[in-house]
Amino acid sequence: MGIEEFRSLTLFDGLTDAQLSELVNAGAVLPFDPGTELWRQGDHADFWWVVIEGAVDIRREDKTIARMDVPGRWAGGLRAWDQEGVYMASGRGAEAGRVFRVPASALRELTTAWFPFFGHLIAGLYGTARQVESSLLQRDALVTLGTLAAGLAHEINNPAAAASRAVHALEEACQTLLSSLRHIADEQISAQQFKELDSLRREIQPSTAPPDPLALADAEETLTDWLSDHRVERDWVIAPTLAAAGVDVAWCERAAAVLGEAVLEPGLEWVASTLSVFTLLAEVAESTRRVSEIVGAVKSYSQMDRAEIQHFDVTDGLESTLVMLGHKLRDIEIVRDYAKDVPRIDGHAGELNQVWTNLIDNAVDAMDGVGTLHLVTRLVGDDVEVEVGDTGSGMPPEVAARAFEAFYTTKDVGKGTGLGLDIARRIVADRHGGTIAIESEPGRTVIRVRIPARAPERVPT
Repeated sequence: MGIEEFRSLTLFDGLTDAQLSELVNAGAVLPFDPGTELWRQGDHADFWWVVIEGAVDIRREDKTIARMDVPGRWAGGLRAWDQEGVYMASGRGAEAGRVFRVPASALRELTTAWFPFFGHLIAGLYGTARQVESSLLQRDALVTLGTLAAGLAHEINNPAAAASRAVHALEEACQTLLSSLRHIADEQISAQQFKELDSLRREIQPSTAPPDPLALADAEETLTDWLSDHRVERDWVIAPTLAAAGVDVAWCERAAAVLGEAVLEPGLEWVASTLSVFTLLAEVAESTRRVSEIVGAVKSYSQMDRAEIQHFDVTDGLESTLVMLGHKLRDIEIVRDYAKDVPRIDGHAGELNQVWTNLIDNAVDAMDGVGTLHLVTRLVGDDVEVEVGDTGSGMPPEVAARAFEAFYTTKDVGKGTGLGLDIARRIVADRHGGTIAIESEPGRTVIRVRIPARAPERVPT
C-alpha cells in the first residue's frame, strides 16, 4: 500500500510526506475476513488500529457495542500512553477489508517527536483521566467499605452482647452453686447421697433443639406445683432451669427418694445451678466461636497476609462475602449449587471478592431485601463459571445493555455511583481475562462470570 492511499484518509491530514512515510514504515497493513479477531478484550494493548476498508465490530462481553466502518476510524490510540493498559473491548471483522496496525510504543514515540506539545497534552489528559477514574473507584470502594463496616459492627455486636450477658449470668449461677453446696454441707448430706444425686444429674441430657414454648410452660408449671407440694421455697428459681433441661416429675421423685425432705431444696438447687453453668458456658463458647468465624471471614475476604496472585477456591470467596453481607441477607433465602468438580483457580482473590460483593449486593437491592439468592459454580471447558441469580423484578433490555457502563445507574441519587458493575467487569475481564454477562427477565436475573482456571501470562498490576 502506497503513501497515496494513506493520503486519502483525512486522519492523516497535516502530516508531511516524510512523517507519513515514517508512520507507514513503523506499521503494517493486514487483511481480514468476517469473523477474524483482530484484538481481544483484556489482552495487552500493543497496537493502534486504523480501518482502511471494510468494517470491524467492537465487542464487549460478546456483545457488539460499536462498528468501525468508515476508512480512517481508529481504536487503541489512547492506550499508547498506558504501557500497562489492556484492550477494553475486542475487535472482530464484520465485512472483509484491511486494517493498518502500528505498535503503540512506535505511535507514542513518533507523536512525541513530531508534536511535543500535543504529545505532552495527550499524556497529561490521559493521566488526569486515570487519576479521576482512580479517585472515583476509591470513593466507590470507601462506600462499600462503610456499608460492610456497619454490617460487621452489627454482626459482631450480637454475639459479643450475648457473651457479655452470659458471663454476668454465669457469675450469678456460680454464686448459687456455691450457696447450694454450703447448704448441702450444713445439712450433713452423706457422701453416698451426693454420689447418687450426681448420678441422677448426669442422666439429664438437655435437648439442643429449640423448645416448644407452650410445652415448656406446661412442664415448668407442673414442676413448680411438685416443688411447692414438697415445701421447696425457691421453686420459681429451680423449676424453669429443670424444665428447660427436660427434667420431669418422675426424675424429681427419684431425687427426693435419694435426698429426703431435709436436703431436697439445696440438692435440687445444686443440680439446677450446674445445669445453668453448663448452658451459659455453651452460650459463651458459641458466641466467641461466632466472633472468630466473622473475623476469619473478614481475613479471608480481605485476603490479608496473602500473595497477590493466589491459587484458591472461588466458593471460599463467595462464602466469606455472604458473611460480610450477613446483615442484608436476613430475609433472603440462599440457595447454593456448588459443583464438586470445580478446580481452584489462579487470580486475585481479594479483587474477585469485590466482584462477588457488588453482584450479591445488587441482587439484594433488586429484591428489596426479600427473595431467593441463587449461587452457582460449575466447570465449563477450562473456565470456572460463577452465577449470581436473584428473584427481583428483572432488568428491561435497554437497562441490561448498559449495565456495565461506568456511571450508569437506575438507583436514586445518592444510592449508587453506577460503578459497581463497571468495576466488576474490569476485574473480571482486564485482570483475569474472563467474561461477565447478564441474563434477565421479569422475576429472574442472572449475572454469569466466567474465569480461566489458570491466570493469563500477563496480568496488569
